[in-house]
Amino acid sequence: QVQLVEFGGGLVQAGGSLRLSCAASGFIFSPNTMGWYRQPPGKQRELVATITTDGSTNYGDSVKGRFTISRDNAKNTVDLQMNSLKPEDTAVYYCNHIQRENTYWGQGTQVTVSS
Repeated sequence: QVQLVEFGGGLVQAGGSLRLSCAASGFIFSPNTMGWYRQPPGKQRELVATITTDGSTNYGDSVKGRFTISRDNAKNTVDLQMNSLKPEDTAVYYCNHIQRENTYWGQGTQVTVSS
C-alpha cells in the first residue's frame, strides 16, 4: 500500500502562483510515476502533469508553459509549481502514484483562483 498526502492548496488571485506538494509513504517501488490530476466543479478528473522516476514529464495541454512538475526520488515527493493561474484552474487537485500496475490517490486539495 502507498499513502499520499497533499499540501499547499488555497485561494489565489488570477495571475498568481501556488505550489502543491505531495508526499508518498508505504511500500514504494521503482520505477514509478507520480503526478497530479484535477477535477473542476461539475467536470471529470483530468490530467495536469506526471513525472516518472527518471524525470520524464507529461503535461495537460491547458497547463503547458504555466505549470512545472518536479520530484525528489529520495524523499518520495512530487511538487507542482503553478504560475499564471487562471480562474479555470479552479479544481480539487489530486496527487497520483502508479507502480507495478497499481494506482493510488491522495485525498485532494482545493485550489481556487479568483478573477
